[in-house]
This record gives sequence, structure tokens and C-alpha cells, in this order.
Amino acid sequence: MPFGAHEAMEVHEILTEKINIINHFNLYAQQAKNPQLKEMIHRHLQEEIKSYDAIVSYTHDYQNFTPMSPNTNIGSVKPNQIQYGLDNPSMLAPESNTTFNDYEIASALLICHKNGAANGVKATLEIADPNLRQVLLNGAVNCVNQAYEVFLFMNQQGQYQIPTMRDHTAKTYLHTFQPVSESLKAQYVVNPIQAQGADQGRMLNAMGGTQMNQPTHVSRSGQNIMPMGQTMQSLSGMAGSGNMQQQQPQHVQNPMYGQMLGNQSNMQQGTQHYNH
Repeated sequence: MPFGAHEAMEVHEILTEKINIINHFNLYAQQAKNPQLKEMIHRHLQEEIKSYDAIVSYTHDYQNFTPMSPNTNIGSVKPNQIQYGLDNPSMLAPESNTTFNDYEIASALLICHKNGAANGVKATLEIADPNLRQVLLNGAVNCVNQAYEVFLFMNQQGQYQIPTMRDHTAKTYLHTFQPVSESLKAQYVVNPIQAQGADQGRMLNAMGGTQMNQPTHVSRSGQNIMPMGQTMQSLSGMAGSGNMQQQQPQHVQNPMYGQMLGNQSNMQQGTQHYNH
């Protein structure tokens, strides 16, 4: 099962970038002085190593990757925890030091993750293999989350200050965008009955061969389901008695139908784990 030329080149660039990140993060972990920063580097470095190995493993033998849980601490952040405004920001200029301070390390982490996210999304758009595409997409999403974790650390330390404008100016600028008109939305309203029928059809296709032992016949109403074997038996019996035109075939409720409907919401709320 070969890879396309374009996706092979994209994966080459991503793996080269990950090697660079791993080497640099290892250096940063040795020089960082803030315990919180050092611990964050270690976690991010672990993810980069796992992500690199996952891509190498799949591109070598096409073995399916194993998703891993995100290793970031951003789930409980509230908007009011972000510090806005400038407070005597430090002056910056290139230096010739042989070691990095914590600000330089955190800034380098942030830039690495931002580039990793952008490059990962760009590469994903060129991938044909579905599993490889998912590996790179998960890695890009993890880069987004890791970049945000680094930003939160720097913001709390006063190292990443957010300039603001007058509240009235910001609201006036953003409030120029108005909600979509009801008349436009009405043109694209989905009929709930049609949507339910489509969802049930997708469920039946997805679950066929795994939870059903017999093929099923779905009526046009999408409400009655009868195993095909029972349908043929009913028709044969009525034909033998000469009452085929007088009797209607009896619909039998499939016992799996209620279970499928009950599990519909659970099927749509699967948890995505990301590789990076």
C-alpha cells in the first residue's frame, strides 16, 4: 500500500520538524529554572516523542496508531483568568548568551507549537491515507492546545501581555457583524423527520454486520423494521392460504431497533483522543 508522492514529502517535513522540536525541548528542559515551566516541558516532550514514533511506525509497516490522551492543563481555564492590558512590558532585543532564561525558553516553546499546529494542518490537507491523515490532524490539534498552555503560563508570569483597545471601540468594531436573517436561515432548515430518517439510515449502515445477524427491511416511514427472513415466511404462508391479497404482512419490531435509537446520542458523542 504505497503513499502518494505529495504526502510522502509532507510527512518528511513533519518528521524533520518533530526531530528538531525534541532536540530543542531536551535542551530547554535542562536550562529551565521555573519548576512549573520545567514540568510542562517534560510533558510536552513526552508527547512529541510518542507522536514521532507513531508516525514512524505507521509509515514503516502501516500498523494502526493508538490514540493517546492530551497531556495539557487547559480544561479548567475561565475567561476572567486571562490578564489583559500592558503593564510596563520588558524591552527585548537579540542577545548572544550561551544559555536561555525562562522567558526565552517559554517563548521558544510557544513558537514551536504554533508552527507545529500550522504545519500539521497544512500537511493534513495533502494526505490521502485516512489513518496517516488522522495522526497528523490529531498532532496539529495537540499543538494548538500545547501552545495555549504555554501562553497561559507566560500570561500569568506577565511575560505575554495582551494589548487592549477601549471597550466601546472593540464592541463597535465587532458589533458590525449581525446574526443571519431568519429569512435566509428558513431557506436551509432541515426537516426534523427527514433528519431523523437519515440518522437512522446511517446507524443501520454503521451497525450492519456487527450487531445484527439478519439483513433488515426498513419501511419508507423509517418506523417499522422486520427481519427479511420473517417477511418471506409471512408472504409464503399467506400465498399458501390463498389470502395474500386480503392480508397485510405483519410488521415485527426488531428488538435491536429500540436499543439503536437509545444509543444514537452516545454514538454521536464519542471522545476524540489526539496524537501529537
